[in-house]
Amino acid sequence: MLWPVFLALQAVCTSVAHAMQHYPSAWGHYDVCKSQIYTEEGLAWDYMACQPEATDMTKYLRVALDPPNITCGDPPETYCALENPYMCNNECDATTEELAHPPELMFDFEGRNPTTFWQSTSWKKYPKPLQVNITLSWNKTIELTDDIILTFESGRPEQMVLEKSLDYGRTWTPYQFYATDCLDAFTMEPKTVNDLTQRTLLDIICTEDYSRGYVWKNDKTVRFEIKDRFALFAGPRLHNMASLYGQLDTTKNLRDFFTITDLRIRLLKPATGATMVDENNLSRYFYAISDIKVQGRCKCNLHANSCVFDKGKLGCECEHNTTGPDCSRCKRHYHGRAWSVGSYLPIPKGTANICTVASISFPAGLAHQPCSPSSRAPNKRNKHMAIPRVCDNAMLRCQNGGTCHHHQRCHCSPGFTGVLCERASCQGPGDCDDQLSGRASFHHCPGGLQLALPLVVLLLLIVSLC
Repeated sequence: MLWPVFLALQAVCTSVAHAMQHYPSAWGHYDVCKSQIYTEEGLAWDYMACQPEATDMTKYLRVALDPPNITCGDPPETYCALENPYMCNNECDATTEELAHPPELMFDFEGRNPTTFWQSTSWKKYPKPLQVNITLSWNKTIELTDDIILTFESGRPEQMVLEKSLDYGRTWTPYQFYATDCLDAFTMEPKTVNDLTQRTLLDIICTEDYSRGYVWKNDKTVRFEIKDRFALFAGPRLHNMASLYGQLDTTKNLRDFFTITDLRIRLLKPATGATMVDENNLSRYFYAISDIKVQGRCKCNLHANSCVFDKGKLGCECEHNTTGPDCSRCKRHYHGRAWSVGSYLPIPKGTANICTVASISFPAGLAHQPCSPSSRAPNKRNKHMAIPRVCDNAMLRCQNGGTCHHHQRCHCSPGFTGVLCERASCQGPGDCDDQLSGRASFHHCPGGLQLALPLVVLLLLIVSLC
């Protein structure tokens, strides 16, 4: 009589299981850390590699200038146009909001007119170099996902270096050199990103593409091309991201190349618009930046799909039993195996490499008492014993209204018992007898307590096991 019911329930469970195991295309972006699935043992977690969505990272940075007094306006100063040394009607005054050009204007909304921008002092001390370091710091490891774009309000620099740090500004390495003449400025042959191959992608190049002196309509930007480098593996339109993810997964140097904690823009020589500097009109020469774009995501080692900005700091909301700003270590009591970064492979879900609870060895005498509450409690006197993970509230493993207590045991509702509250309690002397077939065999607990499984409870158990 039970078989038709059992087979019907099994069919329902199978269809639910197939419905739960869907793989939406968005998972290729690794935005889901886990999902619940039905297995033969019941409801369980299916863990996946995950990472936060890319966003505008300039909203979370701190900016520092060196020298610190390089911003114009103190004292007020008048500037001339680069193209026309006799048109000197641009004034900078730090004490007047409409005429001030502080550093934060490099990161504000650019839809306004007139354009807002940061501006340096003019080259008043020529021939001493007019050099400025602009340092962008996140106090957090981030991964770049799109081109870095600098938009200049004045002429683009004739010499510039973009540098990166992976250790919060303690050491720096160049990303790219920019110059009107790479051989003269840096003794480097000029190249473009189109000259790179998969084998030379990590090469540091000098480019002359972004150093024209005069400001034309489309000649205001300086780029560090991230997507063109991605395209060397993912194809021209980034249609084969699986190939790129595979390379990032297996090549640490490549992954580190797109990872930063800080960026530094070293402005070494302003636009002059000619081969010689006009010493009679030094107010023509300065730096001015209207916008900086840095698109990326928090680095969470593929163990988080969100990153929060709290109390001035970015931090990953870690999953997979990991912790830390970058999810770079296991939680306490979850050192069952060594911490490991998540993996992009296999596509599309990757491998979570979750931290697991440490194993446990119970003292002799406790291991053979499954019906005793104390058998599932840790031995506090054994300092080498780790806490076992019997249940998890999030996984809903405790059945029939039971609640999980410290991952060690289920606190069952009245009328139910068992490790996961899956069995009905014995109510009287005869209630533990075989009630269904006369041949069924049920476990008898020490102390005379016996357990039975009525028809309704059996059906609930079958559903839970789906």
